[in-house]
Amino acid sequence: MAMRSRGLQLRSRRQSVLVAAAVVLGLLLLATAAPRAAAAGLSRNYYAKTCPNVETLVRGAVAQKLQETFNAAPGTLRLFFHDCFVRGCDASVLISGPGDEHSAGADTTLSPDALDLITRAKAAVDAVAGCSNKVSCADILALATRDVVQQAGGPFYPVELGRLDGKVGTRAVVKHSLPGAGFSLDQLNKLFAANGLTQTDMIALSGQ
Repeated sequence: MAMRSRGLQLRSRRQSVLVAAAVVLGLLLLATAAPRAAAAGLSRNYYAKTCPNVETLVRGAVAQKLQETFNAAPGTLRLFFHDCFVRGCDASVLISGPGDEHSAGADTTLSPDALDLITRAKAAVDAVAGCSNKVSCADILALATRDVVQQAGGPFYPVELGRLDGKVGTRAVVKHSLPGAGFSLDQLNKLFAANGLTQTDMIALSGQ
């Protein structure tokens, strides 16, 4: 019983951290959604004609993965955070190849479970006639992040769709865009402030 109680307490704490970080990301997305949507042509109904059930497909893949391991939840949130900080939310963090983002700095510790979750979500979408290769990986990552947050007990927030996938991912960009293990508090605050986030936001996101 003691071991079970300890496990439940750890899960509860992890969920609390996830929820806190989710609120940060959710508020950030909501605060910037209108101007970015207008500039980039993003819309809640972007796939209404090409893949109308995309959100259901992604949500199903998320639920299946979280049944196997809860580690995928905070891992996916961290994956999204790392992606957006480097080149914007363009899924460049998912690009594999010589000198890619995966092989640099903090990206070398990204969760395999999170990467597997996105792979499964992409496969689920592409398996449906009409949806194959019509939905960007960037949008799938954004939706999956929102869904792991909600399914872990966090808030629901709307996601504008229509992002384009990045074509380039390089080690050099990661070094200057993501916090390193040796960063001082001042360096961390400056980096997060440059992305419109506070010290409190930094602490929540760094807990993933």
